Amino acid sequence: MPEYDAQPIRTPPAQPEQSWAQLHADELDLRAGLQGVACMVAGMRTMSEILGNLAEFARRAIPGAEGTGVTSVRIMSGRPHVQTWAVTTAFVEQIHTVQYNDLEEGPCLTCMASRQPAVSGSLGSDRRWPHLGGRVARMGVHSVLSLPLIVGEQVIGAIDSYAHERDAFTDHAVELGSQFAASAAVSLYNAQLLADTREHTERLQRALASRAMIDQAIGIIRSRSGVTAEDAFDRLTRLSQNQNVKLHVVAEQMVDEAVRKARIRRA
Repeated sequence: MPEYDAQPIRTPPAQPEQSWAQLHADELDLRAGLQGVACMVAGMRTMSEILGNLAEFARRAIPGAEGTGVTSVRIMSGRPHVQTWAVTTAFVEQIHTVQYNDLEEGPCLTCMASRQPAVSGSLGSDRRWPHLGGRVARMGVHSVLSLPLIVGEQVIGAIDSYAHERDAFTDHAVELGSQFAASAAVSLYNAQLLADTREHTERLQRALASRAMIDQAIGIIRSRSGVTAEDAFDRLTRLSQNQNVKLHVVAEQMVDEAVRKARIRRA
């Protein structure tokens, strides 16, 4: 059984012992969620779409979850900074908006800081999140299980599961949820790597295209004035500064104008 941060002071009521049939059903749901994660291929999907898939698999895999959300973060200056998230239901979207944008407190942020699951069975009285807990409880949501997504020593996100009933998430739910989170973390990490690689490639392609356009503009200036490449680049730079326009934009405008005039002469 993994360690987790329980609600301070409050002792939840004893949970009825689960039947073999219920335990077996929970195990099957976990396997289905893990299989979904294992078969998930990033391809050309966006990070939001990938997070949405993980959220749906988590909702099925974690016993008691009525709505789930998966959040992707980057660590900056020692603190997690939310990049994007996806949810399965509208009420989780509301909670995430309050947690991240309005208050900057909540179970997701806590579990990422502690690197342990965070559980609450009565959010309205949970002193860890005095501002968030009351607002969520007034929505009729009383239970949460937050699971950090960790690869090696790196926290890359979290899974939040919510339920309207009090004490909806038992030790059994924490155990199964932690198993799911371990696999989900690897899938999210791989998706982040792919997204970073794709973004780097696109930046490189844009840089190469800009460089080619600048070189063409330098050639046009040299053909007109007979100056050196260095002098032509200086002229292009001064045009960029005087017009307060980026260098590659000035170069593109010059090339387009030269092409336009050449077509007129040919016509």
